[in-house]
Amino acid sequence: MTAPVKLIIFDCDGVIADSERLAADLLVEDLSALGMQITFDDVQRDFLGQSYLSMASKLEARFGRGLPEGFQQDYGAQLARRFEKDLRTTPGFTVMLNRLSIPSCVATSSAPERVARTLSPLQLADVFGPNVFTASQVDRGKPAPDLFLFAAQQMQTDPADCLVIEDSAAGVTAARAAGMRVLHYRGGAHQPRPIEDVQAFDDWREFPGLLDQIAARG
Repeated sequence: MTAPVKLIIFDCDGVIADSERLAADLLVEDLSALGMQITFDDVQRDFLGQSYLSMASKLEARFGRGLPEGFQQDYGAQLARRFEKDLRTTPGFTVMLNRLSIPSCVATSSAPERVARTLSPLQLADVFGPNVFTASQVDRGKPAPDLFLFAAQQMQTDPADCLVIEDSAAGVTAARAAGMRVLHYRGGAHQPRPIEDVQAFDDWREFPGLLDQIAARG
């Protein structure tokens, strides 16, 4: 028995926007200026797909001191300038989205201000409109299922009929906990690490065929 996908839930950074490398490189620079030495691999392993609060907590545990007041705002302002200049969608995303006939939305760990700064320069803010949901709207962010369940509720879709597209292990875990089907997108410039036991793809041209396969498997 086939089970068609009725809603596609896209993560934002690293799935829609090819932003993770830009954001990680800036974070490494800003933390280095504070004497907190981390690498891009550290960011990939410890912070990808998680909220600012989660990242700040992990940094405090690692370095024995918290981030200074105003760090998030300063980092966000710098990142906005970098996004205005250098941000692009992941290769082929806009072409795929324009051909997509299934309803879609965005569910992201980024703060509302951050996701707005991401979607606007890509000319996608109006495309998704109000169908953009953030971790600020739920009690627990990824890897908890709350955000994806909230998105499905707002879009009036049963979780079993949803397909999540994620680039992070935290996001994949959250999707599975929500009872949703999930694909691991690996086509961003940050080249996310493989995740065991989840189907992966790295080219949006593959996506229509994958949708058919997923529906056939149920």
